[in-house]
Amino acid sequence: MAATAAKKQSPKRESASEAAKPASSAQPGAHGSDDAAMTFSKDEELHAHREMLLIRRFEEKAGQLYGMGLIGGFCHLYIGQEAVVIGMQMALTPGDQVITGYRDHGHMLACEMDPKGVMAELTGRRSGYSKGKGGSMHMFSVEKHFYGGHGIVGAQVSLGTGLAFANKYRKNGKVTLAYFGDGATNQGQVYESFNMAKLWKLPIVYVIENNKYGMGTSVERASSTTNLSHRGASFDIPGEQVDGMDVRAVKAAGERAVKYAREGNGPYILEMITYRYRGHSMSDPAKYRSKEEVQKMRETHDPIEQIRKRLIEEGHATEDDLKAVDKEVRDIVNAAAEFASSDPEPDPSELWTDVLR
Repeated sequence: MAATAAKKQSPKRESASEAAKPASSAQPGAHGSDDAAMTFSKDEELHAHREMLLIRRFEEKAGQLYGMGLIGGFCHLYIGQEAVVIGMQMALTPGDQVITGYRDHGHMLACEMDPKGVMAELTGRRSGYSKGKGGSMHMFSVEKHFYGGHGIVGAQVSLGTGLAFANKYRKNGKVTLAYFGDGATNQGQVYESFNMAKLWKLPIVYVIENNKYGMGTSVERASSTTNLSHRGASFDIPGEQVDGMDVRAVKAAGERAVKYAREGNGPYILEMITYRYRGHSMSDPAKYRSKEEVQKMRETHDPIEQIRKRLIEEGHATEDDLKAVDKEVRDIVNAAAEFASSDPEPDPSELWTDVLR
């Protein structure tokens, strides 16, 4: 009887999934009730448009250089997912940290790393961010608080958790963003990281970029539960799904999550529902999905076209204004490609440097 009475008196504990309801639908193009938080000023619209366009044009050029044989090895393009990293970057403050996986060029550009240095690394030149020795998946910049693209699936999650631990230890008020894809959510180290981050209330936001396909396998075939924002529920980590094709929805969710982590509440999970237009890597013909599926996403949910349409409809820019921005961006990307094609290759002696013993 005493046990029964105690049970009746115990307050109901709210689960992590109940504590943070999704602010927007999991389907691109559908928004929740928090429309005010998703309103952009003219300057925010123009900034987001230019930064997303820079990533798009850079990745298109990288694809061209790969086809010409100037980029070797693996090369994973970010085309279609630009709103995720730009929206999240708009929610950060200077000094916050970013770490991600191998689909990383967009994150580097969003962190304001030099397009010439990124492209030079892609082509294996000495002026690249890793001196031409890392390539597409292995670049970093401590100056820009970008702690790398990482080729091992899920590795960045545990490393990002370590960065967050250092921030808490130093009491510097900084937050870490750890990006990873839907394919990495089934990795054991991800859950080990979740447990430690919640246990120690680390200031980190885990950003799941769910582009629907882990390599060539759809998330429905690879995961028993497809609402990946609930993956932290057993650790009592709040999470929400976000329309990752709308930069406004991303920024609004990012601000909530970053504020939550920065105030000492511990980790937060954001599942960005997004879509990549190209294959998993440049060597992937993407035969596991139809051309019609890709074309529909391009026509109805493209993140850049959405913001371009708003700019014109709201009178913030004309067609000529946006063409001028596109030309400026193309000039930057073309200059980066020319630099990366003519910069010298590393001296063979570089094989013996930057090696841990």
